[in-house]
Amino acid sequence: MPTFNPANVLMQDAVNGKVPSEQGTLVLKEFMTQSAVTKLAKYEEMTKPEKEFTYLASGPGAYWVGEGERIQTSKAQWLTAKMVSKKLGVIIPVSKEFLRYSVSNFFEQMRPAIAEAFAIKFDQAALFGVNSPFGTGVSVFEKIQTSGNTVALNSIGNLYDELNGIMALVEDADKDVDGFTTTRRFRQKLRGTKDGNGLPIFNDATAGATQQALGLPIGYVDSKSWDYEKALLLAADWDYTRYGIPQGMEYAISEDATLTTVVDENNVPINLFERDMVALRVTQQVGFMTLADDAFAAITPAATGE
Repeated sequence: MPTFNPANVLMQDAVNGKVPSEQGTLVLKEFMTQSAVTKLAKYEEMTKPEKEFTYLASGPGAYWVGEGERIQTSKAQWLTAKMVSKKLGVIIPVSKEFLRYSVSNFFEQMRPAIAEAFAIKFDQAALFGVNSPFGTGVSVFEKIQTSGNTVALNSIGNLYDELNGIMALVEDADKDVDGFTTTRRFRQKLRGTKDGNGLPIFNDATAGATQQALGLPIGYVDSKSWDYEKALLLAADWDYTRYGIPQGMEYAISEDATLTTVVDENNVPINLFERDMVALRVTQQVGFMTLADDAFAAITPAATGE
């Protein structure tokens, strides 16, 4: 029996199934490049929808010991966390001509749209808890609301002072900020800010390097993923955020569905059969969790009147 080869199968002959591994890997790479959370958070290997793991919450203590004295023992604090993955899905309507593509070519064409949709939705949930399936109080900004780790823009000086301020809030909990996340529209403020010696705090990317502020990497979020009313920039010890991807992507194609979440120029849901179109649905399991309340801080919008 011949081996299934997605490069030789047209979409009308394979309207559902698993995304071919090569194309699925490329989509995931683009998703992980576009998502700020996956660039900054710590990846946790997952082989099934749920995973329990232990992490070091506080280390053991050391003691001064006199000659011949017994060395005291102390206990490190290890905590157990359970990360549960949830299904992330996207439906993309396309022209019927796409059915004439092979499976491989089809996903080569759809790759950017799938990756962008996944990245936006995942960052919305992980950073601000928007439509989050991971539970209440899990997102980065919800943790910031719990801890109160915020500094308002223009409240204590220039942006250099405020970045220093939110880093100090995380350091008060004996944690280290190891990255920022914001949107590209905030980059102008970072680029124009100088420290007390008149030196810029922002380093642009060169030779493929990540852009930095105060020597720390910046993960940029698509503006559709950001809530400007809540925060302008987030800082974190990103070791306290974890994500995982337990299984490959699956797809299905429909020629006769009505897309209730997409409307036409008359505000009527799009009927694929009437428009001679098809829709691609792709699903992917993704897990996310945060491990502390005090590992995150934010620069919030300036108070009214400032």
